[in-house]
Amino acid sequence: MHKSLITLAGLFLLTGTAIAQVPPGYPADYAKIVEAANKEGKVVISSTTDAVAANPLVKDFQALYPGVKVEYSDLNSTELYNRFIAEAAAGSGTADVLWSSAMDLQVKLAADGRALTYASPEIPNLPKWAVWQNQAYGTTYEPITFIYNKRLVPAEDVPADHVALLKLLTTKTDAYKGKITAYDPERSGVGYLFVNEDAKHLPQAWDLFKAFGKSGIKLYTSAGAMMERVTSGEHTIAYGIFGSYALARSKKDPNLGIVLPKDYTLVMSRVAFISTQAKNPNAAKLFLDYLLSKRGQTLIAGPAELYSLRTDVPGEATATKLAELIGDKIKPIPIGPELLANLDQKKRLDFLKQWQAAMKGQ
Repeated sequence: MHKSLITLAGLFLLTGTAIAQVPPGYPADYAKIVEAANKEGKVVISSTTDAVAANPLVKDFQALYPGVKVEYSDLNSTELYNRFIAEAAAGSGTADVLWSSAMDLQVKLAADGRALTYASPEIPNLPKWAVWQNQAYGTTYEPITFIYNKRLVPAEDVPADHVALLKLLTTKTDAYKGKITAYDPERSGVGYLFVNEDAKHLPQAWDLFKAFGKSGIKLYTSAGAMMERVTSGEHTIAYGIFGSYALARSKKDPNLGIVLPKDYTLVMSRVAFISTQAKNPNAAKLFLDYLLSKRGQTLIAGPAELYSLRTDVPGEATATKLAELIGDKIKPIPIGPELLANLDQKKRLDFLKQWQAAMKGQ
């Protein structure tokens, strides 16, 4: 074959490959992002999502874009925030994608100019509350649950809602002494977010927190640690557990019970953004769009069991199924500047001072 024809054939194949990787409905020039991502060759992700839960997504993304290697690190929400701030201050580049359950910390980073403005082609398929300034994107729709040990908590003691849990702890304090567990809001970003949201929605929130203190509640920074101790019987009820983790664990352990509180069920969303200091910004765009796509969200609802926020995705771990189960008691935490109020330094110090007093039963 003539040399120029060989060159043209090669170009056609390369272009065809790039076009083939453009998802249906995306603009044709998305092929340029795919091509640039392949040149970058990798995407670095810092996340609070357990590697086990994220693994189906990572594998499928790499199958879809074999030219882009994924480097994935999972940390707790406070560690992730602190590492990112340190990397940004060093000026040598950060993780490309930050994907965290601490919604308020993610919005703060975006508000501080750390998030790249990028209009994902998936925006029309997302709820309005899940996109902020084309920078911070909600990716999941996860109910915040109570979990309990079915063997050790009698059926009549299982709290159907927050008020029932308060009543249980005030009438059977001795029976549940040292048996309740929750996130530590002083050491966990997501734990701090959850108790702030409870204070907004539950008039008796501080009575409940004082009851926690009187019951000798044990506080952790890891949902995994809490679930382990509930299934072992060291504790019997855990408060404020991601429904995604609870659902996955309950399938392995039939003795783990899950409560969607009937007075209100908070729904949080893991927030993702692309760093303005990303070394691989095009690969980051591919990964973000993949997380938001129907293909990615189907895996989020399936093997990842993180709960899809798209209404066109079927399954148990979806926004649609949650709406069927608890209707208007769902309270999604919107992604936006109202989350920043939690992080005002004086408000935070005052809140934690009140929390510390509550932990002493005061």
